Amino acid sequence: MKRVPHISTLLFLGLLLPFLSSCKKEFQNDNFVAYFGGEVTNPNNRYVLFCKNNEVIDTIALNKDNTFFKKFDSLAPGLYTFKHEPEYQYVYFDKNDSIMVHVNSKDFDESVVFCGRGDEKNNFLMEMFLKNEKDKDFLFEAFDYDLDRFNKVIDSLHKKNEQFYTKKKESAKWSDEFDTFAKASYLYPHYTKKEIYPMIHNMRTGKDVYEKLPKSYYSYRESIDFNNVALADYSPFVMYLNHMLNNVSTIKYHNHFSEVDLALKTNINKLNIADTLIKNSEVKNKILNNIAFQYLLEDQNVVNNQEFLKIYHKYSTDRSQKNEINKIGDAIQLLIKGKKLPSVELVDANGKKHNSDDLITKNTVIFFWSENANSHMVLAHKKIAEFKKKFPNYHFIAVNLDKDEDWKKSLTKYNFKDITELRCADFEDIKAKWAITKIHRTIVTNNNGTIKNAFTNIMDVKFEENLR
Repeated sequence: MKRVPHISTLLFLGLLLPFLSSCKKEFQNDNFVAYFGGEVTNPNNRYVLFCKNNEVIDTIALNKDNTFFKKFDSLAPGLYTFKHEPEYQYVYFDKNDSIMVHVNSKDFDESVVFCGRGDEKNNFLMEMFLKNEKDKDFLFEAFDYDLDRFNKVIDSLHKKNEQFYTKKKESAKWSDEFDTFAKASYLYPHYTKKEIYPMIHNMRTGKDVYEKLPKSYYSYRESIDFNNVALADYSPFVMYLNHMLNNVSTIKYHNHFSEVDLALKTNINKLNIADTLIKNSEVKNKILNNIAFQYLLEDQNVVNNQEFLKIYHKYSTDRSQKNEINKIGDAIQLLIKGKKLPSVELVDANGKKHNSDDLITKNTVIFFWSENANSHMVLAHKKIAEFKKKFPNYHFIAVNLDKDEDWKKSLTKYNFKDITELRCADFEDIKAKWAITKIHRTIVTNNNGTIKNAFTNIMDVKFEENLR
């Protein structure tokens, strides 16, 4: 797939040609100078984040013409990410690379083009990423096929991707270190298709193919290094591990479990298997965090959350203050029925700040919304309008979770009536204190600010029981 950069990109990169040419000079063995720059068309904000292992290394400001540039006096070779929120992509640096990138925020992934010293390997990663995305669309119906037909389809795609990889590797002559990611970019998406086939096929057709799988079906697992630290933050590898763990942790005989209890037992299975399978603590912690975060996004049962977190802490050695799972776990402990709801700062449409304690003077329902989930926003407000009629003794508060003030446009557009509309002043604070991991959360309090139910959902058919 060949992507043609915008004319402004060509002009910008053309201005940098003398610089790029100079970067082809020979460097001393102890010189790790590297350069990163480019242009963002239709920017969402005025900066680009440069990150390693989910940690921000540098915030690079955009110039007036939407270009950016950064010289790193010492940059270790390896895989990095650049973010123009809310999107991100990978960029790989070998020693002394000087990489320029163009991106259009309105069509982020499709628009990414690299230029300069180190461009060929990075353009390969982008093209491989886009090929994998295209394969997903192409394969939508293939999961309905019988096993032989399904294997023929994915094996054919895999062979093409492998040929593409081989051709680019011979052309670019990239390093062995980069080749770890290059191989992973086409191998793990293929393995993922094989892992999810039995689950999706059963879900769509009602046919259980697990017993019909030949013994060799999962033979590729034997070649996988589950302790590969280099790949611990690389999404094709992490996504594969996630699907593989979903596959092997499935509880097949579960008619006597409720949906909530089944989710708990399945995810504890995942933790147990991950602990057995992965010995490297760095890789294990990241996979455990991934399992935990996904589970806590879905399940909001306080008792089950506590039981899950007990097993998580048994296996995880990540005790850092930055660990999101620890923060969520701490918050959950403060949100038990009968405890006082922790206070947070909220802002009204006029910019006036309010302490949440001062707003709770009667029985209260607090629900959340975001412009990024428009359908939920509208449906949630409609539901609340219905509840207001049935339960006039309750105060209903809508809290917008967006970071900017564009939320007021939605209020003007939809003109929601008789609902207190506020926005969180500090999302990180409200996330930490109220364990907000998804917008489908609803908090119900008594008139004295104590918690009645901090983990419910207005879309739940039994929600009204919280208000009676």
